[in-house]
Amino acid sequence: MLDALFSPQAVAVVGASTDPTKLGHMVLDNIIKYGYQGEVHPINPKADEILGRTCYATVKDVPGPVDLAVIVVPNKFVAGVMNDCGEKGVGAAIVITAGFREAGPEGREMEQAVIEIARKYDIRVVGPNCLGVIDTHSALNASFAARMPDEGKISFMSQSGALCTGILDWAALNGLGFSSFVSLGNKGDLNETDFLEVWRDDPNTSVVMAYLEGVVDGDAFMEAARRLTKVKPFICVKSGTTSAGSRAVSSHTGTLAGSDSAYDAAFKQAGILRARSVSELFAYSTALAYQPLPKGRRVAIITNAGGPGIMATDACEKGGLQLATLSQETVDYLYEVLPPAANHYNPIDVLGDALSDRYEQALEAALKDPGVDAIIFLLTPQAMTEIANTAKAIVRISKNHDKPVLACFMGGKDIAAGNKILGAGHIPFYDFPEDAADALRAMVQQQEWISTEHEEPVNMAADRERAAMALLAAQKAGRLKLNEMEARQIVAAYGLPLPQSQLAFSGDQAAQFAAEIGYPVVMKIISPDILHKSDMGGVVVGIKDEKEARQAYQDILLRARRYMPDADIWGVAVQEMVAKGKEIILGVTKDPTFGHMVMFGLGGIYVEVLKDVQFAIAPITPPQAREMITSLRSYPLLAGVRGEPPSDMEAMVECLLRVSQMVTDLPQIVELDINPLFVYEKGQGVMAVDARIVISE
Repeated sequence: MLDALFSPQAVAVVGASTDPTKLGHMVLDNIIKYGYQGEVHPINPKADEILGRTCYATVKDVPGPVDLAVIVVPNKFVAGVMNDCGEKGVGAAIVITAGFREAGPEGREMEQAVIEIARKYDIRVVGPNCLGVIDTHSALNASFAARMPDEGKISFMSQSGALCTGILDWAALNGLGFSSFVSLGNKGDLNETDFLEVWRDDPNTSVVMAYLEGVVDGDAFMEAARRLTKVKPFICVKSGTTSAGSRAVSSHTGTLAGSDSAYDAAFKQAGILRARSVSELFAYSTALAYQPLPKGRRVAIITNAGGPGIMATDACEKGGLQLATLSQETVDYLYEVLPPAANHYNPIDVLGDALSDRYEQALEAALKDPGVDAIIFLLTPQAMTEIANTAKAIVRISKNHDKPVLACFMGGKDIAAGNKILGAGHIPFYDFPEDAADALRAMVQQQEWISTEHEEPVNMAADRERAAMALLAAQKAGRLKLNEMEARQIVAAYGLPLPQSQLAFSGDQAAQFAAEIGYPVVMKIISPDILHKSDMGGVVVGIKDEKEARQAYQDILLRARRYMPDADIWGVAVQEMVAKGKEIILGVTKDPTFGHMVMFGLGGIYVEVLKDVQFAIAPITPPQAREMITSLRSYPLLAGVRGEPPSDMEAMVECLLRVSQMVTDLPQIVELDINPLFVYEKGQGVMAVDARIVISE
């Protein structure tokens, strides 16, 4: 797939220039000078030859076939060039030219015209407005980047061309190699999902990295990423994390959500390792590209200084890693070979006067210990420290074991030579212990992801037709914000437990319904115009008898008329007053990229102040529902603390699955809040006390 792009037999540079300062010259020069072995054809009607290659007026004039066209002409000419490429039978094109969608409406129209021509002729297009494409295995540098990266196992794509050049320069300094390097540009045709599919089956790629500002098709992206990450790590930096903060929303769920919540949830469910910076992107990728995955979370730390060892220990624990317990055999051996003042347990402190041999003995012992899954190796430069020899020992010894070794030589000038040896030997090295621990955490996360069987969402029994009819009635009436009685119909159709409720139209009827339900009861105003009932005194709780029921009915109507004189009042709901349980908020909001996001969290102050909630993209599976609950910071309150009984976990999981099924079946729901959802003791279930739904037109 995309062989014409990554391993073409013949390349045409349309817009090749004789002027060394022009992009058309730079691109042609890059293709030639870095050793590409295929045919190279400059296209320029005003020149006979450029850089020793025969020039042609158009791509159609090239005597043989052309697989790839690199287009570097002004934007108004690109459509014509694309048409020539189609008639020539070109398979792929890289449109480096800018001035398209990013430049405004006129540019958007030009880009659309270019892509339509490409689709007519089945030409796959990178760009427009991009840096280009590099493939080290075919020695193709079809870009205007200043250098060619070393050959390696990492494939990288970026929406920022400028970031591409910075990363190439950083990689050259640190000895990091790439397999493929793609500047996505405007993603007029080929996008991130296409490259995930290509690199999944590419034998030259073992790790995929990306810098993304957005995703074209959320569902397709998640599916392609899930297939990729089961066989190869995918590390991604997503920028623009606050872009959805200004989006108008009316529900609790919508207020708490945003594009960053959606990307976090999508990445987690697709097995994508999210890096929060370019520094983290490289920290993770170098470890994953060059070291074996750990089989567990147990870490041994080797150090020549106590402080860095403590820092690494703290970082491991914060990242969910475990300090390995060394076997008695290992401890006995360390007592034999290390000085008495050394620490023979974990962290293994070989002391500040350690030469390389002491480090070697400690590393060999730790790697052989069956209770150790990974090593973090720390070194601080003392007067007697053998930095280069120690680095060589790490490289040599680690090759004989299938456990990852991550190094941290702390310092600057003195440890530079050691880091160079580590890099050449494919030992990831970091400036500080926390960075090494974080990279190791990412490796553990990848191992656990590929070791976990992916479950399919379950199909919950529901009266979909009844719910759809209720939504249709509201849509026909022009009501996008459903009132509580309408929302109850939808929620009930999907099997969530609700208190008994009747809609009263008079004080007498309110008293009658209250007697039938059984005192005490709750009474609420029902109006499509009044959504926040408590704010205007539209809810009365603890009504104990007939007199109070009649009075509450009158008071609620009076307050509603004062609060909103023109409101459409449907009546007053008389509702069973259920026992209070732990307060939960369960909600849904619809993200423009990934679709419905299900939210779960403790209600009350936990959602209002602490915002302690978890999101997942629907549809969700039972393990994902369970993880949403257990990942809350406040989960211990649900599990039971200080003698309190645990809450009904199975009932909460079932509620999440039913809500997920609801919004999957009914895509017209754009926001949903069930708040509060009372959860009771284990085996006693839940109760959805109040519900709000917003639908699309």
